[in-house]
Amino acid sequence: MPAGVLLAIHGMESGFGQFFGKYPVLSSGATVAYDCRRSAFFTGHFLAALTLVDRGWLDPAAIGAAHGEIGHTQFLAGNVLHYGRDGNGDGRVNLYDAADAMASTANYLAAKGWRRGQPYGEGTHNFGVLNEWNAATVYQQAIAYAGVRIDD
Repeated sequence: MPAGVLLAIHGMESGFGQFFGKYPVLSSGATVAYDCRRSAFFTGHFLAALTLVDRGWLDPAAIGAAHGEIGHTQFLAGNVLHYGRDGNGDGRVNLYDAADAMASTANYLAAKGWRRGQPYGEGTHNFGVLNEWNAATVYQQAIAYAGVRIDD
């Protein structure tokens, strides 16, 4: 995974770890799970957050974003369970640890079809994979733009 992509996501999502959000992860997760507009989607992530608490991977008082996003790269809890990686070798996945967040983000993008060694500018296959991270085209463009400049 190119470092530029990971650093660009890290910068966009948490200001390089300076701001993880301002909402209790469990409360915000429960709220969006209850909201009927996307209840089915968020219920799974809320239940996953409870699993993370049970495993000791998430503090019950953890703070995150408004939809229950967690840590340096703002993963949803279900994605932590599926794609989370222990980047620092301590035996747990903690998205508030930068090494774990970077390893997990790289694993997520690889699982979604990232092609190693291929470009990721607009119009490429890898640019399309960025849609899996965030569906907003302007977000994808920003990640690609910043990432290419970081890599150069």
